[in-house]
Amino acid sequence: MKRRLLKTRVIINPASNHGRTRHRWSEIKEGLKSFFKEFKYDFTERPFQATELTREALKEGTELLIGVGGDGTVNEIANGFFDQQKIINPEATLGIVPSGTGCDLTRSLNIPRNLKNAIKLISEAPDQSIDVGRVCYSTPGGQSASRYFLNIADFGLGGEVVKKVNEERLKRKASSYIRCLIETMLTFKGHEVRISVDDQPEASGNYLIGAIANGQVFGKGMKVAPQARLDDNLFDIILIKSLKFIEFCWHGWKLINGSHLSYHKVTMLRGRSVRVFPLTPQPVLIELDGEQVGNLPASFEIIPSSLQVKGFLKKG
Repeated sequence: MKRRLLKTRVIINPASNHGRTRHRWSEIKEGLKSFFKEFKYDFTERPFQATELTREALKEGTELLIGVGGDGTVNEIANGFFDQQKIINPEATLGIVPSGTGCDLTRSLNIPRNLKNAIKLISEAPDQSIDVGRVCYSTPGGQSASRYFLNIADFGLGGEVVKKVNEERLKRKASSYIRCLIETMLTFKGHEVRISVDDQPEASGNYLIGAIANGQVFGKGMKVAPQARLDDNLFDIILIKSLKFIEFCWHGWKLINGSHLSYHKVTMLRGRSVRVFPLTPQPVLIELDGEQVGNLPASFEIIPSSLQVKGFLKKG
């Protein structure tokens, strides 16, 4: 039986992976042609343009949207699947060609980094319905804003590290997430916050990391939420209390392989909604899917089975 051709649009962030995606585009384009007879494509030139291009494409009837870039690019495209807090076309599907420095989401979707295999997966893999997170937060200017995320949102250390990475990029310095993480840990001791999950009583504490996880991996490969699933209609909430630098160095490797949940300074909760309020005058930064977006206070909610993607969800 002949398979129906899907109306396909490809959105490429040429600046992803430190600009290497731009130089690889000819190779990527030829790879796509091997599996897709017809497709249109667009390059992004500014932040959030991928969201605009996605909305435009879906309203024109695009059925398969392929993102070429890293987690930030995929996040922008995912936000474009929604308009006025409603999914534009529930039957449309997102495919991902990993071409970023992190690509943490692809680990939970079991998408290979190899170009040919990633494109083949988009062509052959079944559609998977996954949950999407939505966060309402405060912008640096004090305005209220909201965004969707596919993988992980977190407050505390992650936002501070991404801020430092961005500052170094603005200075045209070579940025390294791991180096920025280590440098930040030398001075950052966490923030005092109040947190509420679903209808449970509020709790307060000083937390180094607060991860509201839909996927498992963040921060360039750290398995912060090893039990999280993209299709279980729940967040895994990982709270890590303040650590001394030597303590972080001694136990930090547990974040890589996901064995940290048993450590006495780590708490894991599950829920569909989370509210977090700062108890400190300093801004408590939020990052989601690798992008620093704003500050606490914030509320997070899960939107069950709201987006179709190409991939194979890992079990357990």
